[in-house]
Formats: sequence, C-alpha cells, structure tokens
Amino acid sequence: MHADTRTGTGHVVVIGGGIAGLAAAHRLLDGGARVTVLEASDRLGGKLLPGEIAGVRVDLGAESMLARRPEAVALAREVGLADRLQPPATAGASIWTRGVLRPMPKGHVMGVPADAAALSGVLSEEGLRRIERDRDLPRTEVGDDVAVGEFVAARLGREVVDRIVEPLLGGVYAGDAYRISMRSAVPQLFEAARTHTSLTEAVREIQARAAKNQQTGPVFTGIEGGIGGLPLAVAESVRARGGEIVTGAPVTELRRVEGEAAGADGGGRWRVVAGGEVLHADAVVVAVPAGAAAGLLGAEAPAAAAELATVEYASMALITLAYRRAEIALPEGSGFLVPPVDGHTIKASTFASQKWGWIAEEDPDVVVLRTSVGRYGETEILGRDDAGLVDVSRHDLREATGLHAEPVETRVTRWTDGLPQYPVGHHARVARIREHVGKLPGLAVCGAAYDGVGIPACIASANAAVDKLTGDRAGLTDALITNPVQSLHGGAGE
Repeated sequence: MHADTRTGTGHVVVIGGGIAGLAAAHRLLDGGARVTVLEASDRLGGKLLPGEIAGVRVDLGAESMLARRPEAVALAREVGLADRLQPPATAGASIWTRGVLRPMPKGHVMGVPADAAALSGVLSEEGLRRIERDRDLPRTEVGDDVAVGEFVAARLGREVVDRIVEPLLGGVYAGDAYRISMRSAVPQLFEAARTHTSLTEAVREIQARAAKNQQTGPVFTGIEGGIGGLPLAVAESVRARGGEIVTGAPVTELRRVEGEAAGADGGGRWRVVAGGEVLHADAVVVAVPAGAAAGLLGAEAPAAAAELATVEYASMALITLAYRRAEIALPEGSGFLVPPVDGHTIKASTFASQKWGWIAEEDPDVVVLRTSVGRYGETEILGRDDAGLVDVSRHDLREATGLHAEPVETRVTRWTDGLPQYPVGHHARVARIREHVGKLPGLAVCGAAYDGVGIPACIASANAAVDKLTGDRAGLTDALITNPVQSLHGGAGE
C-alpha cells in the first residue's frame, strides 16, 4: 500500500455507488483520505430506490433494515437522519398457507422451532408429530457447512422447511432453502447445531442466550420518506466533506502501476479508467456486484476474479399498488409471506400503509400495498410484461385477502440479478476471494456478495474493507464474525 493511505491522506477510488460503496467513502473521509466514487449508472443507491405512487413517497427497492445490528442505524444517524428513523407501526405478519392467512408463528429461529407447539396451526398434525422425533434421532453432522433446508428436513421433516423456513429465507435471499448455506445464512443456528444432537434443543439455547442479552426495541426500522433516502443522505454527506462522486462513469480498467510511477516507496499505485478518463489512486475499494467485480479484477487478481465469477444471482420484481382507502379492507398486520409449495405466484405482500406510519400519513385516502415475485431459478414469471405481473399480483391478493378493488395506480420495479445466492461453501469462497485480494496492497472488496445481503451487513462489509486498507483489522474480525449476515426476518416482503 502506498504510504499516504495508512495516514488517511491518500487518494482512494471507490468503484460502485450503492450503499456499500457510499458507506466506504463515508468511512474513508472520516480517516482523512481523498475520495472519488465512480458509479456506472446515472443514479446512486443500488437496490435502495426511492419512488412515488399516487402522490405518496414509497420505496421501490429494500424497504426496511435490521435495527438490532448497529451499522445501518449508526450511519443513518451520522448523516442526519436520526429524527426520521421510524420502526414499523405494526410488527404482526402472517403466512398464507394451506389456503388461509395465519399469524406468523413465534418461538423460532428463521422458521426452525424450539418445539412443535410453536408451529401449531401452520403445519399439519403429521408435520407437528415429525418435529417431535428430533429428540430421538441420532446426531446429524453439519461438517464445514450444510444447506439449511437439507439439515432442517433431516431433523424435523420437509414440512417445516416447505411451510415456514423456505418463505422466510426466500424473503431475504429470493433463494432455495435446500441450496442456501446454513453457516452463512443462519450462522447462530449452524454454530448451535455443531454442539447439539437435537435441533430443537439448539434453538432453545439460542433463544435463552437472546433472552439473557435482553435485546429490546424493534427488530427492524425504516426511514420516514423511505429507506431509499439513506444512500442519498450518505452521498450528500460525502460531497459536503469534499468527496467527489461521479455518476455515469463505468470503470473499464483497473491496473496496478509499478516502478517509479508508483512512488518512491514502491508500494504500488492503481490506474483506474472510467468513461475514457484515467484516475490514479493509492488504493481502490471495489463495491460492485460479483460479476462486475470479476471483470475488474481479472487482470490483477485472476484467482479472485474466477471465484467471483461463480457467484450466482436471483432476479425478482416488486409490484407496488395504490388503492382508494374507501374501497378496500385489509387484514391487520404488516403483510404476509407465501410458501412456494402451495403453488401461488407471489412470494410475499407488504401492506405498506399499515406497516409504515409515514406512508399512511402522506395521504390518508390512499392505501399502498406491494408484492414480490421471483426466486432463484424462476424465469417464466419474470418474463411476463408489467401488466401480467400486476394481474397475477391482484389475483393472489384477491385469493389471500378478498381484495377485489381496482388499483388507482401500479408500478413494477424489476431487479434483474438483484440478490446474490449463498450456497453451501459460500463462507469458504469469500475467504478465498479475500485471501487473493489481500495479496495486492491497496485493494479491498465489499458489498452484498460477501457477508450478507441486508443493509447493515453491506455497511459492515464496507467498514471492514476500509479498515483493511488503513491497517485496522478490528472491523474485519469483529463486525463480520460477530454479525456475519442479516439472519433474522420479522415480516413480509423485506
């Protein structure tokens, strides 16, 4: 690394203007670096997208963030959003299973129950009896990693996975529970399963530990006006403190500069080509999705690039619908999740006007809902046009809630390759990527492809990347090992 960067006075280029890249830029400025952020598209924020429907401000991307992890709430406070942080107006969610909306069960860890009674009403009698067999089964080894669905089905039966674990994990990753890594997606469950024969007993220990820690306050929080305001506020802070942010600037080349051009200390500098312009940097943070990162790192870190090229993504779409309040009556709560085993198309619905007080207050005569469609491996549904996605959403909403009214406005937002998948062995792949990248002074990576898809996890990843550049390993070990991913899920459509 060039000597300047260690003292925080070097020039650091951040590639990517999503929340991870912007958080990295913010932290770099705290340390005294000169920062340039390069974003390929014409807007900032990545999967955090503010929008509007029927005159009401809404999120067209992620709509809430885990509040029991510190990183996102802390960043929001630092950029002046403290008075706009707002927990959900209702925390009660439902699950649409076996033809009926049922209250989301309590007493589970990502759908894995402490005992059969916790899932009463959601599972069949046969499914509940199968859970009870867990305590008598021989030990199931987890090894270095195991798929969540595979392990839970072996211990408690497939019905637990299909009826509750799958829709909960699908809400976070848009993935397949039978492929998703337990070590990466539900790390506390993985660690407990390594030391317990009984899975339900492992869950009880996790719950006892959580009770002892006495975590209070809401699990999730939002921001008045929408989570999409967070990256814009971070960008404003970055610019106010002298950071440069350039949109419409796709990076086409990233190379190390050796010899005299790199400076007298020979530590290595970086040459970044973006939009036909050449920038020279003491260090670079690559904060783009895995495929784009693979392309950028191919020349200087081919082994890391090869690993990044194997990361798969799921696509999804969000359908936002606005109704006249006088024409609809919704069930109570924040929305519902949908097990794919029942054959419905939508995977979740959020009653946005009931979940977020500020949406209801913006126009009391308008009610906003949204649904999500698309999981890993599903291509047919996302091939439909916008009108087709609205139609199927309205069909499923009618089946689940009896909603027959005509919406006054609809919006479809497509997130192609929006969510990285965390299959078995993901943690090892990330470790290999970081090992290869770590061999190049002044280079770090961050974002949703590594340590979690939730907003706090992306920010933690950015903090760790910056700390690596400045020689502070604490962020890398503490934040990412203590809180590897967003592994709690408290409602529909997060």
